Amino acid sequence: MEYLAGWMFLALTILLMAGFPVTFTLMGTALLFGLIGFGWPLFNLLPLRIWGVMANVTLIAVPLFVFMGVMLERSGLAEELLDTMGLLFGRIRGGLAASVVVVGALLGASTGIVGATVVTMGLLAVPTMLKRNYNKALATGTVSAAGTLGQIIPPSIVLVLIGDIVGVSVGDLFMGAVFPGLILVALYMAYILLAAHLKPVLAPPIPRAELAALTPRIMFSKVIRALIPPLFLIVMVLGSIFWGVASPTEAAAVGAVGATLLTLANRKFSFSVLKEVMHSTMQLTCMVFIILVGAAAFGLVFRGLHGDDLVRNFLGTMAETHGRWFVLAVVMGLIFVIGFFLDFIEITFIHVPVLAPIMIDFGFDPAWFCILIAVNLQTSFMTPPFGFSLFYLKAVTPPEISTGHIYRGIIPFVLLQLVGLIIVVLFPSLVSWLPGVFFSQ
Repeated sequence: MEYLAGWMFLALTILLMAGFPVTFTLMGTALLFGLIGFGWPLFNLLPLRIWGVMANVTLIAVPLFVFMGVMLERSGLAEELLDTMGLLFGRIRGGLAASVVVVGALLGASTGIVGATVVTMGLLAVPTMLKRNYNKALATGTVSAAGTLGQIIPPSIVLVLIGDIVGVSVGDLFMGAVFPGLILVALYMAYILLAAHLKPVLAPPIPRAELAALTPRIMFSKVIRALIPPLFLIVMVLGSIFWGVASPTEAAAVGAVGATLLTLANRKFSFSVLKEVMHSTMQLTCMVFIILVGAAAFGLVFRGLHGDDLVRNFLGTMAETHGRWFVLAVVMGLIFVIGFFLDFIEITFIHVPVLAPIMIDFGFDPAWFCILIAVNLQTSFMTPPFGFSLFYLKAVTPPEISTGHIYRGIIPFVLLQLVGLIIVVLFPSLVSWLPGVFFSQ
């Protein structure tokens, strides 16, 4: 019986690997092992735990950020951004792919929804790059990687969820994630430009004849017109948080209104669009919250069966033998491997509640550790066989793009994400500096 929590976690892992729905697997294993361990009194505790989760005000930000992202997807701003940035960077080798990274960062800071960003850029950017004779693997890998930047660049839904679970201020996480996100953008662009320089056939520039008609004045006006709307939304949302005007939940409401106003200004708003956006928001929100309820039940039983003590004793023994940094490397490696099979929501709700308190007890900064998890979770979108970014991209790319092209394309970018993770590990001030600046004022 003392290892019942271990058997519970093993059963959960086997059922998830077998393909059973996440929510029912979490709730089912919680009820079965809870009845074995506690008996019927379990049902006196479970409703209180679920009510405590659903009454959490911070989580109201989730549907609001989802609404903001879906509405912005319908506004048509992504098309203008891709077109303008492509022309701006198109004169240099690899410039078109580099522009996709910039647009991915801007859309990530505007929407925070990976699926919407990958699908939009897959529909628009991949055909354009193929038309310009770009290497298929490089084109698909760039779009897939740029689309996942919404995971780490605030306002990110995963940061809202991790912050709530670990008990860290979401505003702190948003500020702490700015530089790690920019580092990933820089790594992606450096790789693309270097690869294009060393092997020009991978990413040729746009012919100068096509760009001849674009005078500096016309180009400047196009850039301003394309950049102002997303920057306006970013300042509204992140600026209101950073300067203490609004909480993350209130800023999410500001972002939802701002995205609606931008859709109106772009003449893409209608009641049918509003209905579709609300329907998509409801579906995505229900998916997140039903998994959250199952995870709350699982966490209650797992802790009640002293599962966290089992994990703490195991990691504590490892720390005594090899040191706490070795334990951190093992935990990050575990999350990376799990990301091959589970998506970020499942990892966030199942593994983070168990691992985060233990790592904080070892003396690691909570906000820094949360950012490490968020950077690591980006890889879960791009690692086969269950990388959702790969599924989204394959569904919208032209027929000549094979799954092999996509898989080969993401390998360098997954490695770059791991490099970014190592940089954040080596330089914790990248996370702590910006919150320190704002809170010292």
